[in-house]
Amino acid sequence: MTTPRVFIIRHGETEWSLNGRHTGTTELPLTSNGEKRIRATGKALVGPDRLIVPSKIAHIYVSPRHRAQRTLELLDLGCHDKLPWQAQHVGKSDLKNKAKVQVTEDIREWDYGAYEGKTSPQIREQRRAKGLGEGWDIWKDGCPGGESPKQVSERLDRLIHDIRSRFHEKAMGQSSAEERQSGDVLIVAHGHILRAFAMRWIGKGLTEGISLLLEAGGVGTLSYEHHRNEEPAILLGGAFVVDLVEDMEEKVEEAGK
Repeated sequence: MTTPRVFIIRHGETEWSLNGRHTGTTELPLTSNGEKRIRATGKALVGPDRLIVPSKIAHIYVSPRHRAQRTLELLDLGCHDKLPWQAQHVGKSDLKNKAKVQVTEDIREWDYGAYEGKTSPQIREQRRAKGLGEGWDIWKDGCPGGESPKQVSERLDRLIHDIRSRFHEKAMGQSSAEERQSGDVLIVAHGHILRAFAMRWIGKGLTEGISLLLEAGGVGTLSYEHHRNEEPAILLGGAFVVDLVEDMEEKVEEAGK
């Protein structure tokens, strides 16, 4: 029985992500290396026999920031329709993906306010100078002039409810195998907000401070235990499909003859 998943993908490397500067509302392009790595991720993880199967994707959410949208383009998911920010369809993939792409503010990066563009050491020094203590924990302290953990949680909870009510409840309740296998959701966004999304997915408060990492261009997977909408879980790893491995070995043997 197939259980629907959510793939969370952080945008590719930018100059600020490379040197640790917090990037919320600032628009920055991907670096050349960032674009190359996202293309490589698409080739490695996207396909009919890969982790992300385009034909099984029911919906795609993407941040309003250009770096996230460019990342989605480079993944080459084979979207049937033109992307919302494109004047015309420019996809080249042979993959079949009928999912709609939705740009939503609910998955934009954490608004860093006064900390925009600053590194963590700079933020700690700034807080020390203002008598706010020695440390800074975004999960508890939030950002002055930006968002608090409560505000971030509210918009993420809204998005999670949307995913479960529109796609996952339906996918897990369908009778045919084909209907059950088309409930995956894909999200392309940012480092802090996707980690916060993962925490809220399993019902944890942001102030609980769960340590999660998601590298630039990284891919994470969320799903459910026991095929139950009431038991959301973080999928730490999945096994390879045996028949796919055997097929690959047979092809290698045939090529060597």
